[in-house]
Amino acid sequence: MSDAFEFRLLNDFQRDFPLCPAPFAELAARLGVAEKVVLNGLEKLRREGKISRVGAVFAPKRIGASTLAAMAVPPEKLDVVAAAVNRFPEVNHNYEREHRYNLWFVVTAGSEARLQAVLGAIEQAAGYPLLPLPLLEEFHIDLGFSLLAGQEKPRAAAYSVQPVAPIGEPERRLISVLQEGLPLFIRPFQVIAERIGASESDVLARIGRWLEEGAIKRFGVVVRHHELGFRANAMVVHDIADEYVSELGRALAEEPAVTLCYRRPRRLPDWPYNLFCMIHGRERGEVETLIADIRQRHGLLDCPHEVLFSLTRYKQNGARYA
Repeated sequence: MSDAFEFRLLNDFQRDFPLCPAPFAELAARLGVAEKVVLNGLEKLRREGKISRVGAVFAPKRIGASTLAAMAVPPEKLDVVAAAVNRFPEVNHNYEREHRYNLWFVVTAGSEARLQAVLGAIEQAAGYPLLPLPLLEEFHIDLGFSLLAGQEKPRAAAYSVQPVAPIGEPERRLISVLQEGLPLFIRPFQVIAERIGASESDVLARIGRWLEEGAIKRFGVVVRHHELGFRANAMVVHDIADEYVSELGRALAEEPAVTLCYRRPRRLPDWPYNLFCMIHGRERGEVETLIADIRQRHGLLDCPHEVLFSLTRYKQNGARYA
């Protein structure tokens, strides 16, 4: 597989993936290669860990329920506690970060009631109190990861996150298969349809509706940034006056270096921050320079903030809603 072909597979199809009975044949036609070359290339990237899957990235709290959570753990016990947290299938990301709150993880579930039950069980298993930080407003959670420097981003909008109805049984069955990623076969949606007792056309129509409604943020190749050389990962948090947080969140979301931007609740007195940004780079110094530049240009130099670099990746996989 040539470098140029691998780059296009990784970068060009993170979104706008063809929703048709033979999507890999469509990709092959766009790339000017045989369908089996695309399938073999994607399987090779998956084996190498450069992609986690091809498929749906569900929007936080549009389907089911989810929250970011933080825990302050004595450093000498961190590995043991992280392993206890990882045992919960509802935990899909789990990172050590540089802070007193040093363990950060994302928990997803099919309903708010189930989410709260899981959070209680995690606290009990870990033996330390948990700080829940659910999403309140999203400014940029596309979750695509451009590998092309300077690629223009769309204008950001602010979306308040509202509670959603519980997942119905037909939707739950489809989600349970989709969250594993598309089978790398000639007719992947037919394989999914057979597994859940539906028709291929029904599966494609439901995915299309979820994309239109925003329940699926994007559908395509899901890359793993660490394996692609972007090893410096910082969560930047600010304490912003509530009347300005939406406007500033939209402005930061349009920064090319910002990969995620959202508002979460303060948890006083322990956690005074309400605006979160994620910035990735190849080296720590590069990320620190980006952060300093962004803060200066947006008038944030006097604004309380902290930078939490990730140290250890304990877990990273797709969200589990069913």
